[in-house]
Amino acid sequence: MTGLRWGILATGGIAHAFARDLRTAGLDLRAVGSRRLEGARAFAEEFDVARVHGSYEALAADDEIDIIYIATPHPMHAENALLLLEHGKHVLIEKPFTLNVDQAIAVRDLARAKGLLAMEAMWTRYLPHMIRIREIIESGTLGEIRAVFADHTQRISDDPGHRLNALELGGGALLDLGIYPVSFAWDMLGAPTSITATARLGGTGADTEVATIFTHASGAVSTTLSSSRAAGPNTAHVVGTEGRIDIDRVWYTPTSFRVTAPDGTVLEEFVSDVEGRGMQFQALAAEETIAGGATDSERLPIDETVAIMETLDAVRRQIGLRYPEEQ
Repeated sequence: MTGLRWGILATGGIAHAFARDLRTAGLDLRAVGSRRLEGARAFAEEFDVARVHGSYEALAADDEIDIIYIATPHPMHAENALLLLEHGKHVLIEKPFTLNVDQAIAVRDLARAKGLLAMEAMWTRYLPHMIRIREIIESGTLGEIRAVFADHTQRISDDPGHRLNALELGGGALLDLGIYPVSFAWDMLGAPTSITATARLGGTGADTEVATIFTHASGAVSTTLSSSRAAGPNTAHVVGTEGRIDIDRVWYTPTSFRVTAPDGTVLEEFVSDVEGRGMQFQALAAEETIAGGATDSERLPIDETVAIMETLDAVRRQIGLRYPEEQ
């Protein structure tokens, strides 16, 4: 335990989930900041947080805090991160890292200039079953990886005012849901060498469904499907010449998987035993990184985060999706 003192910026649903898992892990959650003081006070009371701030600027200036989790909507991530980095704070930024690659570069460059950790909160990367999956792949058990498939499909809301349908809030299936399978494809196969994407846009102009096909340097292919209007299986699969991994529902949360040989023999079964949602593992990784004197995550380096944002930008160009601040 490094004893880092955590703060949380914003008090929405994802902030609540993160706070619960920080408490589960016994980490030092010490401060919360919101644009509404009453909202910060209610959050602090719920999670027994000692330091309460009625603005993001006040949280940034709090000398009793070392690292801050940014839980605002996507279009605010870059602005919030730059503020905190300027005040000498490490940052864990809710996925997607920023709205686009230019913003991601700005955050990365400032973090490097300040000697601080700026890490994307792609919490799935740090879950125990994902760590084991990478070990299996690196061992050569699956042989040559030929294909990766993953979906993130939920029936959320067709209300035009809902966050996922509001372009001014970075709405759409891609950035909120598709980031998971796209990041998974990157994790399993590396950068795509070609990108093909198609989508359905809703009445507000936000994407309600988006599908991608990537090819990768090895020749392997990956496919992803995301939807905010229909609930699919939410499973993922890695297929190799000597075996495959089938990750059960819901693949991007603590869950189970099986390794199966071509003849159907089950070579390994894994069942997660995780308390809470599992968001504590990324926080623990951030603490371990800083304790080790580093300012970049080994499991998701910031250069990879920036490159994934570039991939998402390329997908958006193909499906004709632009956000108001990009016009």
